[in-house]
Amino acid sequence: MNNPEKISEAEWKVMHTLWNKGRLSSNDVIAEVVPETGWSPNTVRTLLTRLTEKGVLRADKGRGKEKDYPLCFYTPLYTREECEAVHVQSFLAKVFEGDASRLLAHFVRETSLTPEQIAELRKQLDEI
Repeated sequence: MNNPEKISEAEWKVMHTLWNKGRLSSNDVIAEVVPETGWSPNTVRTLLTRLTEKGVLRADKGRGKEKDYPLCFYTPLYTREECEAVHVQSFLAKVFEGDASRLLAHFVRETSLTPEQIAELRKQLDEI
């Protein structure tokens, strides 16, 4: 993996949009992200450029729908799960000194879990 551990909080928003919607043009990403965040279109373009430079997105040149002008289409190069795994490991190392049991205990204490979530957690622990 190139640099998914360096994805900023704002860049995660763009990544979630692309994971949820699939390959999108820059205009489509802007249309999805701007109303939700209030960011300017240039901010979203900057985030797309940074993610591409980090090797997390692929940018392909295409043609716009209404005009014959170049347009970039963006595709995630890593799955959501791959990026989450990198970030969780980084977070675990930084905050909990690599101790996964402390991390899990913290989240169990500090999060309201449904009975279904508790059952799933127990199942996962039993499988380990």
